[in-house]
Amino acid sequence: MNKIPNREIVNDVLVRHANNNKDIVVLASDSRGSAKLSPFADAHEKQFIETGIAEQNIVGVAAGLAASGKIPFVASPACFLSMRSVEQVKVDMAYSNTNVKLVGISGGISYGALGMSHHSVQDLAVMRAIPNMTVVLPADRFETEKVVEALLETYGPTYMRIGRNPVEDVYESLDYEFTLGKANEMHQGSDVTLIAAGETVRVALDAALMLEEDGIQARVLNMHTIKPLDTEAIIKAAKETGYILTLEEHSIYGGLGGAVAEVVAENCPVKVKIMGIPDEPAIAGTTPEVFEHYGISAEAIHQMLRNELKGNKEA
Repeated sequence: MNKIPNREIVNDVLVRHANNNKDIVVLASDSRGSAKLSPFADAHEKQFIETGIAEQNIVGVAAGLAASGKIPFVASPACFLSMRSVEQVKVDMAYSNTNVKLVGISGGISYGALGMSHHSVQDLAVMRAIPNMTVVLPADRFETEKVVEALLETYGPTYMRIGRNPVEDVYESLDYEFTLGKANEMHQGSDVTLIAAGETVRVALDAALMLEEDGIQARVLNMHTIKPLDTEAIIKAAKETGYILTLEEHSIYGGLGGAVAEVVAENCPVKVKIMGIPDEPAIAGTTPEVFEHYGISAEAIHQMLRNELKGNKEA
């Protein structure tokens, strides 16, 4: 499988569209290298703004540009963009409903070896609690392209989180339907539903394939949009499978799992298990090391669900 960083795709799509749309503006906080945006800056110098390391300022500048009719994309490390500028996001972006697209790069535990200060595992909880915000996590290069294309066509404040490292393909091509706010069913199943977003979609798919060998059919939902959430798909999964397990590169509080649990509790109470980073400073390490430590791996999920469900299948 191909492994390409999603941040490269963001640059490619914006470069392509900026050729014909001079309203597109890209802003970086001394992060053009980290965001892989040097090609954009070279190709469209007059549509690129470097603010330096000043996350609050960059959001305010972007909001001003949006109010002037521009389409600003702000690329900055997710850990800092989501935490340091939250007041500007709330007031300048969300309250004013300005068309700013935040791109949180190196999200989750992508900066794993740098420890808690560089982890962004509270960002989804913060962003989805702010009115008017759209929150989205693409899973691979194809979905990243779909997301950026959709954001160019959709008005409103948005937070898109992508990782730093190359990721395996989840889709085979761009030939599939993508809609913001609508989950994609990646694997059919009636015994349990795995709901994932971003880089954990690949984990969920691999776990489902392992479970299939044991005769356990796991449905996999790619919940790429955390807000607005596809409540219809969640309720349908709860009714049809009776057990939901969520996987996320985020704290177990307030993220994808919390959002899913809210829907299930109100509409169709079934068992929900949330797999993510527990209530502690996450360990330092590579993404696979951190995932393995916290049981966010295909092997761990497979073993856990096999132990839970195999007896039910044989009964």
